[in-house]
Amino acid sequence: MYKTITDMGNPILDNLPVHLKQFIKPQIYSDYTAIDQAVWRFVMRMNVRHLQKIAHPSYLEGLTRTGISVDRIPDMETMNEVLTRIGWAAVSVDGFIPPAAFMEFQAYNVLVIAADIRQLQHIEYTPAPDIIHESAGHAPIIANPEYAEYIRRFGEVGSKAIGSEKDHQLYEAVRHLSIIKEAPGTRQEELLIAEKRISDLQANMGEPSEMALIRNLHWWTVEYGLIQVREAVKIYGAGLLSSIGESGECLSDHVEKRPYTLEAAYQDFDITKPQPHLYITPDFAHLSLVLEELANKMALRKGGLEGVEKLVGSKRLGTIELSTGLQISGIFDEVITIEGKPAYVRTIGATALALRDRELVGHGKAYHHEGFGSPLGKLKGVNLAIEDMSPRDLMAYDIYEGKKTSIEFESGVLVQGDVVTGKRNLQGKIVLISFENCTVTLGDRILFAPEWGVYDMAVGKDVVSAYGGPADPKSFDQIIRVPEEQTIQVDPSQKFKNLEQLYHEVRLAREDSVSIDIKDIFVKLKKEQPQDWLLALELLELCDAGSELSQVLKTYLDHQGQRLPGDKHLIEFGMKHLMQDASHEQRGK
Repeated sequence: MYKTITDMGNPILDNLPVHLKQFIKPQIYSDYTAIDQAVWRFVMRMNVRHLQKIAHPSYLEGLTRTGISVDRIPDMETMNEVLTRIGWAAVSVDGFIPPAAFMEFQAYNVLVIAADIRQLQHIEYTPAPDIIHESAGHAPIIANPEYAEYIRRFGEVGSKAIGSEKDHQLYEAVRHLSIIKEAPGTRQEELLIAEKRISDLQANMGEPSEMALIRNLHWWTVEYGLIQVREAVKIYGAGLLSSIGESGECLSDHVEKRPYTLEAAYQDFDITKPQPHLYITPDFAHLSLVLEELANKMALRKGGLEGVEKLVGSKRLGTIELSTGLQISGIFDEVITIEGKPAYVRTIGATALALRDRELVGHGKAYHHEGFGSPLGKLKGVNLAIEDMSPRDLMAYDIYEGKKTSIEFESGVLVQGDVVTGKRNLQGKIVLISFENCTVTLGDRILFAPEWGVYDMAVGKDVVSAYGGPADPKSFDQIIRVPEEQTIQVDPSQKFKNLEQLYHEVRLAREDSVSIDIKDIFVKLKKEQPQDWLLALELLELCDAGSELSQVLKTYLDHQGQRLPGDKHLIEFGMKHLMQDASHEQRGK
């Protein structure tokens, strides 16, 4: 049995709700091969060198502060020991997790990190989340307090965004592409089909949902953001920080630069291609200002009929909050409108009622297992809303225990029945009234019949908020489901095992000063692994500068660059920096 880091007594992780803990998987460090370690080391060494002048200063400072080494893949337990000092933590997950869950983790000051690492053939960029992108891209920047607060607040707001069924389909399509992209042996035809599926969905999304707008902002800031630092433009987005290719190209004139405004929320992106334009924020505080602009447009803050209609359209678990503070959480199936105002709302299936984000005792999903419905608004001909009535006022309108009452709303909804009891909030306002022998009608339509049991009527003249997810996470077992499609783990071929063994020997030589025959390893590499170039670079690093073997390796690498044009710039990049290291060492002597 492997321990997850939630078993380690980390106070930040201990605070996570159960529905988020289901996404956490153990990082089995021994599963990383010597090839994986070499890929990490190459990307990190190249990135650190390259990013020294073009990344925001917080990045290089943050690498040290977050416990990330250039030479080896970080282990989550050690990383968390460091992260907790700045009020954060990290968990290992399986690839892309649903956006709402991703955001909610951030709201709890927790980074989600895909434990897998990209294949050598995708060393420059992969659409799949991996430990290079997640840990070396995201973690260092959160050492900056202003940016860390933006990330936390983004998660808080983003986790409440209302999505759509199309959003979910797009998420699953992107997750599928990321999985097969990193699965050894995937046919090009299969990749093209997956990419076309994403393109087709993106072209037919319709009016963007709140979750789509949040996703766009996240992409153009957290993933692909640029920032003005005095006279220069610097990189802070994790997608750029973890991509050797795009980090080098993004500051060139080939990529359009735009000032960062709310307009970015309405700009779609293509995850499979380099970005043709990027946004520049003047500082990290400006990111929060734009986020608040978007939040002000969301149903979370606006409520009203528009908010309820968004939930009905989403067909997913969501919550409305009434002016009394009563919260109704469920899948909203219908909102009846009269003169542009919500007159009656109805959920289907398991529903829970809450106050101040805590489930009302006796009003969980077991009780409201078939749904919930209630009128909204003011009473007809009465200036005083029910929630504002004193006990004497309620008695005057027969809203009192044991009384048979008839309540007609401005919308025309009529509630007739025997009052059983009521529930009040901390301010003394009545928030829920229960009836027996109750009939609820709107014209000829019966909304509730006496034989259906006790009728619980929510009290609230206005919908002040509407958002995705439940008010009290403890009310529902499966708020967000773990994806069924998992990352693909393929048993390695004998050829791969042989290559891995060569990498392992070189790693032992470098880390533990184990004696190896560099020439013998090179002969095997050249004969058996003609597509590999990274190990030759590692061998060159171990050679004495100016030796005959080093010249042979350089010639071989030049040849590999010609044979593998897609990797030529990486090979040249690696050789250039190895020569610079040798030059520095000579000067040091």
